[in-house]
Amino acid sequence: MTETDDFEPPVGWDLQPGRGPFTTHNGPYYHRAVDEGVAQAFYARSRHCNGVGLVHGGMLSAFLDGLLASAAGKASGAIPVTVHLSIDFLGMGRAREWVVGEAKVTRLTRDLAFVEGRASVGERDLVRASAVFKLMRRRSD
Repeated sequence: MTETDDFEPPVGWDLQPGRGPFTTHNGPYYHRAVDEGVAQAFYARSRHCNGVGLVHGGMLSAFLDGLLASAAGKASGAIPVTVHLSIDFLGMGRAREWVVGEAKVTRLTRDLAFVEGRASVGERDLVRASAVFKLMRRRSD
């Protein structure tokens, strides 16, 4: 499969619209409905990989930051801004694999959201992360 080949997302996953320019450039990203938290995925292409053919740690970091921020935004209704992000790299992903992430809020205050999440390929965990987000609200909130 080449970079321009069409591929189908897994059943139940839809293209995620409305992302900013950085995320749009790194995507495309997909999402599916879950009862609690959020679930997002991307299809790893060679452009997401480092020189040895593994999904780049920077790509996984950016994906997890956005994934956890989405969970914070969904739970709070506010705009989350990353204050702290901690990532543990557990395994390796490669081009032509679907990287699937899930995240949920573990604690929510008026001004902060605490979130945990992980990303995997199949049953193989790639990363786990935790983050704290400042919740930016409109003046009327």
